[in-house]
Amino acid sequence: MINTKLQLSDKLFKKDIEAKFMRDGFGHGLLEAGEKDEKIVALTADLKESTKVNYFADKFPDRFIEVGVAEQNLVTIASGMANYGKIPFATSYACFSPGRNWEQIRTTIAIDGYPVKIIGAQSGLNIGHYGVTHQGLEDIALTRVIPNMNVVVPSDYNEAKKATLEMAKIDEPFYMRLPRIESPVYTTDKTPFKIGKANILTESKNPECLIVACGLMVYEALLAYKELEKNGIDTIVVNLHTIKPLDEEVIIKYAKLTNAVVTIEEHQVLGGMGSAVSEVLSKSFPVQMEILGVQDRFGQSGKPKELFKEYGLTKEDIAKAVKKVIARKNV
Repeated sequence: MINTKLQLSDKLFKKDIEAKFMRDGFGHGLLEAGEKDEKIVALTADLKESTKVNYFADKFPDRFIEVGVAEQNLVTIASGMANYGKIPFATSYACFSPGRNWEQIRTTIAIDGYPVKIIGAQSGLNIGHYGVTHQGLEDIALTRVIPNMNVVVPSDYNEAKKATLEMAKIDEPFYMRLPRIESPVYTTDKTPFKIGKANILTESKNPECLIVACGLMVYEALLAYKELEKNGIDTIVVNLHTIKPLDEEVIIKYAKLTNAVVTIEEHQVLGGMGSAVSEVLSKSFPVQMEILGVQDRFGQSGKPKELFKEYGLTKEDIAKAVKKVIARKNV
């Protein structure tokens, strides 16, 4: 059953559930954070409207910098501003930041732990017709490997806003990825959100499998949970919105309860969220796993729904993986 403590939307599985851009959640969160703290500044690499940093820029033009198409300069300037007491939010597309400026992020931000918040918008396959050059499918792997770097992947508008407000208050570097398309707003203003603390979306006395998801795939995992429930298969669905630091306690607890884990992410499986979960379980409680995501392939142009189907990121794929891993553990 759905975890009522999280106070999710009463339209959770209804067709008229509201859909909004997570990018707007970030933009509105940044504006609110900027009104509370004048140390907050924003920068972008010629992507003000696309990354929704324009809300902040319009209200605080003296605290906004347009660096142009120069992502290496974007984060290097941000690190310098952080060194002098500012709290910079640096926005671009995920394929360019951290894709193009990884070395500058590592050297000028992470080594000294400057509190720069790097926002990688238009991440994943959902960017659709932009094609392979703009589909950031490696950003989680690129950032979680850097010491001192926190990695956040919100799953709807409300989470993106809450994550932005929380990141602004933490004196550490962060990377947050955001998709391009609208997504169902399944959480509410009352749903808890804490960096490093996963949300357990469903409950069961006898669950047969743990499903761990992040980003757009969380709602897809909930749809899979609903379908599996109809077939008499109970699952625990966890929203792992923080990839680093990882909520190891929750992962190990429910892995022990189910002895079977399926992870799903809109990212390469190599080095991504599923890899992080696997690393924890391999040393603490090894179990049967299925890791869903982009299987060491590049993306291609297409409509988001077509690409999700092509790359195995649908509720049907999740349900199939759950049945597969349950069958394997029972051999």
